[in-house]
Amino acid sequence: MKLIIGNKAYSSWSLRGWLACKQSGLPFEEVVVPMYDADWNQRRQGDEFAPSGGKVPVLWDGDEVVVWDSLAIVEYLADKAGRDRFWPPDDAARAMARSMAAEMHSSFAALRRKHSMNVRQIFPAQRPDEDVFADLQRIMQLWAQARARFGGGGDFLFGEFGAADIMFAPVVTRLLTYQLPVPRFAAGYCEAMIQHPWMQQWIAEAQEEEWVIEQYEQPTPTDTKTP
Repeated sequence: MKLIIGNKAYSSWSLRGWLACKQSGLPFEEVVVPMYDADWNQRRQGDEFAPSGGKVPVLWDGDEVVVWDSLAIVEYLADKAGRDRFWPPDDAARAMARSMAAEMHSSFAALRRKHSMNVRQIFPAQRPDEDVFADLQRIMQLWAQARARFGGGGDFLFGEFGAADIMFAPVVTRLLTYQLPVPRFAAGYCEAMIQHPWMQQWIAEAQEEEWVIEQYEQPTPTDTKTP
């Protein structure tokens, strides 16, 4: 398999696809392409990007099978490597984990837009805008329910590391990068996520990248500047 991803410093969807490949336990080749450089528009029109519409990540399994979109990559690899690697075996837990992954995939636009991923920075704390705060409240609600109902067997949302954690991994990095407020239980979960060996590997390799995208190197302006 070959996984095409964008800059590790900035590409949240690439992080999800990469974690899914690591979780599968299957060998894969990693190809990092710098986003938004002088060759980006031409590069994304190439055959390897064509099925995805020029977006990352893209997973190729041989020459015929191609999967794009991070959640689709999770599901493809779950079918290929074993669903228990990604989803809880309990029916109720699995239903909740899938629902949370899908909500992460489709929601929280304010957090995404106003707090872009940058794992190389920690910006001064600012009070989040109201729409970002609403996103954070919903995320904390989901995390609290998962941890309370199904997280007793480990440090992650459903005990063992799995697909739900993969989908929320970039949220964890954003919380730390922008020093966004979280309750105590969430701080513990964030620490477990950041200390996961694969997250440590991704963050370390992001530090070594030479590419810089200036628009992501400044904290996104907010309506209120009060810490």
